[in-house]
Amino acid sequence: MVPAQPRTRSAILLLAVALANAGGVIAYLPLFSLLLPMRVEVLDEAAKIDLLTATAIVGGIVASGANVFFGWLSDLSAARGGGRRRWVMGGLAALALSYVVLVLARTPAQLVLAVAFAQAAINAVLAPLFAIVAEEVPARRKGLAGGLLALGNPVAAAFSVVLLAASGLVEMARFALVPAAALVLILPLLALRPERQALAPEFAVPWDRRDIVIASISRLLVQLSCATLTLYLLYYFKTLVPAGSDAAGLVGTVLTISYIIPLPVALALGRWSDLSGRRKPFLCGAALVGTVGLLGMAGADNAWQGAAAFCVYATGTAVFLSLHVTFAMQLLPRPDRRGRDLGLVNLTNTAPAIVGTLIVWQLAAPQDFTPVLLAFAAIKGIGAIVILAVRERPRMPAR
Repeated sequence: MVPAQPRTRSAILLLAVALANAGGVIAYLPLFSLLLPMRVEVLDEAAKIDLLTATAIVGGIVASGANVFFGWLSDLSAARGGGRRRWVMGGLAALALSYVVLVLARTPAQLVLAVAFAQAAINAVLAPLFAIVAEEVPARRKGLAGGLLALGNPVAAAFSVVLLAASGLVEMARFALVPAAALVLILPLLALRPERQALAPEFAVPWDRRDIVIASISRLLVQLSCATLTLYLLYYFKTLVPAGSDAAGLVGTVLTISYIIPLPVALALGRWSDLSGRRKPFLCGAALVGTVGLLGMAGADNAWQGAAAFCVYATGTAVFLSLHVTFAMQLLPRPDRRGRDLGLVNLTNTAPAIVGTLIVWQLAAPQDFTPVLLAFAAIKGIGAIVILAVRERPRMPAR
């Protein structure tokens, strides 16, 4: 029989993890799905795809290095007994400053630099945050924790809709509310003191680097569309709605709906994977569902068809990415380098933003996204198959 106190603490920890992840998603999703594309259009309407591409590439490069760097710094801090939470707080302070800089940018060059600063700050928050999750959530609860991570997208999307609907807000207020909301949601996890426990292996057979590399390749392929599509989603729906329609409002609504749907699915499959001890079938199936959604978007003739297909795509992709986060945490070969290694795994989030953006730049036109959607569907399908090459391992009995 499980004692009440550990069970209560486990529930509190999982809730705090879910809220903190939602805060982390809020730190970047409203910016890259709505605020930045709108800002780009104000600065340079004629070259909006080129400017958005430049911000994505520079920001992706900075994010890649920043996540590894701040993860490594949090490793050093944890090894010396200082913990990782101080680094999250420092990242939140930098995040608030970066949003001020974004509003003050008045030229394309200034905007690119501001986005680079914002990406560094965002990853200064996320790198130590996910290392905290990796070391404090036990393996027997990581599937459920992964399902709870799916809460981040609907919360952030709903927040984006509120920002857009509040017509009385000045631009500075909209940008200021983003880091403020992130801080409120992340604080509960920061306030929850970690239990001092030995970093003993939770699996009967240790993992080697082969498995984390294969899992990372799979995520990179699946993530390629996700890291890019949200950035250009406003422009995609403008190809499907009549001229003069509120495409931005439609994008906010579609994002909210499409991110709510995966939550119960991810929770159920995450818990099922905990009980079964297997992750691969759920990950492969979810990625294939996302592939079907991309094919539907490519063939959509109107906004409603595009929205429905995007919901299918978002459901499969969100379930895969949520479950994959905690699955990758189990594959890390060195417990004393969780921050650094998760930063390297995070390259599967930032590198696709660069590569995917270049694919869009080459294949997409302002009025035709079909070729790029078909390319993304093929790549995502390959990623679904690759995850099957990771070897499943039995967990050690719970103590």
